[in-house]
Amino acid sequence: MKKSPKKEIHKVGTREDWLKARLKLLKAEKEHTRAGDKLVQMRQALPWVPVDKDYKFNTDKGEASLADLFEGRSQLLIYHLMFGPEYSAACPSCSAIADGFNGIQVHLANHDVMLCAVSRAPLKKLEAFKKRMGWTFPWVSSFESDFNFDFSVGFTEEEQLKGKIEYNYHREEPFKSPRSSDQNVYGTGVNLATYLRERPGVSTFIIENGTVYHAYSSYARGVDGLWGMWQWLDRAPKGRNETGAAWWRRHDEYD
Repeated sequence: MKKSPKKEIHKVGTREDWLKARLKLLKAEKEHTRAGDKLVQMRQALPWVPVDKDYKFNTDKGEASLADLFEGRSQLLIYHLMFGPEYSAACPSCSAIADGFNGIQVHLANHDVMLCAVSRAPLKKLEAFKKRMGWTFPWVSSFESDFNFDFSVGFTEEEQLKGKIEYNYHREEPFKSPRSSDQNVYGTGVNLATYLRERPGVSTFIIENGTVYHAYSSYARGVDGLWGMWQWLDRAPKGRNETGAAWWRRHDEYD
């Protein structure tokens, strides 16, 4: 019989023990903060690349260009939210990240920064899910555009099978079908191969003198810092305390 893993007992100490350890941690936290400040400077120092393609998006106000998504601001932050054309619901991780957008979007908009989510699913699907989630931030469809493909968050079946996917700045191996025949991965209504043809990320843009420039993109764990839930859990006594893949759910799916 397999023995149950031994439960680890966390160290218990005096207030003096705690303070000594806390001051040591404080020094490391300050170093981490200063390193983060340097990363911000490096991020903002990246060269801007002119966006030459005329992308079109479907919005609740009609067809829009990339420049239109700025809505009069000079900066645009786009979250690449995983919701492919075949999906019946957005990725639960992306949904958890997007839950934090309602509260901050108005602050960003009043600081010359527009926040918008973009997905490949048709607009009607996005609007229905947006209503279900109670979201109010801008969310547009790139269904008839190359936008997701050009910014490395959308891929074709051929690219997936032939190992031509470039995601998070590296080439992936050809996709091999898993033994599982799950046709509803993470409650999205699609199988794993279809699910993985969409990817999460964030891209930022700036407009000057009528020209739109691409400034920055980050993918995979590069978006961890945008996930409010993780920031709080990292400060909880047990941390993220993960209990398997995607233990979190869409906010209306908890018991």
